[in-house]
Order: sequence, then C-alpha cells, then structure tokens
Amino acid sequence: MLHDPTDLAAMAQALSQSPDYRILRRLVARPTYTPAAGQEVRTGILLDCETTGLDHAKDEIIELGMVKFDYTADGRIVGVRDTFSAFNEPSGPISAEVTALTGITDQMVAGHRFDDAAIAAFVDDAVIVIAHNSGFDRKFAERYWPVFEQKAWGCSATEIDWRSHGFAGAQLGYLLNGTGFFHQAHRAVDDCHALLEVLDFVLPTTGAPALALLLETARKPTMRVWAEQTAFELKDSLKKRGYRWNDGSDGRPKSWFRDVDETAVEDEIAFLRTQIYTQDVEPAVQRLTAFTRFSGRI
Repeated sequence: MLHDPTDLAAMAQALSQSPDYRILRRLVARPTYTPAAGQEVRTGILLDCETTGLDHAKDEIIELGMVKFDYTADGRIVGVRDTFSAFNEPSGPISAEVTALTGITDQMVAGHRFDDAAIAAFVDDAVIVIAHNSGFDRKFAERYWPVFEQKAWGCSATEIDWRSHGFAGAQLGYLLNGTGFFHQAHRAVDDCHALLEVLDFVLPTTGAPALALLLETARKPTMRVWAEQTAFELKDSLKKRGYRWNDGSDGRPKSWFRDVDETAVEDEIAFLRTQIYTQDVEPAVQRLTAFTRFSGRI
C-alpha cells in the first residue's frame, strides 16, 4: 500500500516525540550549493578508499570517493561543493574476500583508470582532508597523488571519543544511526555523504557540531613516544597503557609506540623509565601535527 509522504512524515514526527521509539530516516545526499559572495568559509574533503588489501606499499586502490564541503571557522557545515567517485582497474584480479567486503568485482572496474589531474584539481583548494580511518586512507592516497602529502588530515574515527559523547562505538554505521539516519552503502562516496551528516550532528555534550570537536583535536600537536627494544614479557603492560605495535615493514622502528598530548610526555617517559626499562633512558619522541599525522612517511 502506498502512503502519502506527508502522512509518513507526520507519523515519523509523532513517533519521534515518544520516548518509546527512535526514528531512522534514509540518508539522502545533499545537493551541491554555490557559496554566497563574501561568505567566510573554508573547504574540506571527506575521502574514502577501497583497496585490494591492507598493505599501502603494494596493494592498490580500486575505488576513490570524495565529497568537497564548505564549513565555517566554528565547525558548522555550510554545504557540499562537489563530489568525486571513480573506479580503478588493478594490475591483478580482485580477491573474493575483497569483493565480499566491498561489493566491487573485476567487471565493475574493468577498463577504468583514475584521472590523476582531475583528482589533484579536486583536492587543491581544500585545507583539510578527513577520512574515517586516516591511518589507512592517507597512506594509500599520498602514494598515488602527491597533493595529499601537503594537506592537513583529520581522522573522524580516532580523533573524537565517540563513546564519551553517547555513541555505541566509532563504526560509521553506529554513528550514522546515532544521528538519526541509515544508508545502504554501495559506493565509497556514499560513506562520505554519511560521514558528512555525522560530522554535522550537534553533540549534546558540547552543543556544537562533531566537526568542531574534530577540528579542535586535529589542530593540537601530539607526541609519539617510541618504546624500542623492550622485553617481550612486558607487552601486556604496554598494551594496557595504550601502546600499539609497529612491525617495521613501513620503514618506521620495529617497536611499541603511543601518541600522547604534549602535556603528557613527561609522565609517559617516567612510566617507561620506572615500569618498563627500570633505568634512566631517553625514548625517541616525535612531534606530530595534522600535516604529518597518519602519514606513511612518519
């Protein structure tokens, strides 16, 4: 039975006012807009890559999706400027595992090639690139297109503590549901549109859009502390502290490491000296910013 859309809207409105129901609306991508003359805005890029595997040094990007958007200095999204979506045929067959995960088949990408000049032009005027796993997407993107090496990056998955703001977790689907939407993701650009709505959601804990909190976090320098040459039996203590393992395959040290605020560096070094090394050592420390964080070069 077909229903009048106005009736459905009224029903949804009535249900949403009851504490016994939650309403999810299908996500519809925002139309593009034209910036008003003299309007003070900044431009960002939301990016999502689908790849043939997890190794950014050898695996290949098979799909790139981007949404270019404008926002104000206080993190309010003004509108969508443009979108980009493209396939790329890799050098070998796409594995069954990747097809199951992404829905992308060899037939879908056959004959497709990225237009590198178009991608560089699309990104050129953006002041920040945001992905929902920048530690993954940035390494692939900057290997293909040098323009991404010069951009500031933010990670919507890790640079907001979503659980502390009332969400079930950082997975994009959870976040989108928490903002009142659902989507049937088919393409990388669909996830970018979903992320746009998540970042535009006003957090009840701050009274400001999630994008504002992400930008605030991304702008702060962090310090990467390397716990090199630690005893194997201390790995549980390091993991409990929040350290992650790097296997050395990316050219960085084969070592445990942790990123902390600048104000926490002394405490972190004290922890390593007293609990891990039990001697006076000087762990290697790197200063990271939005321009270097998540990069495969750091």
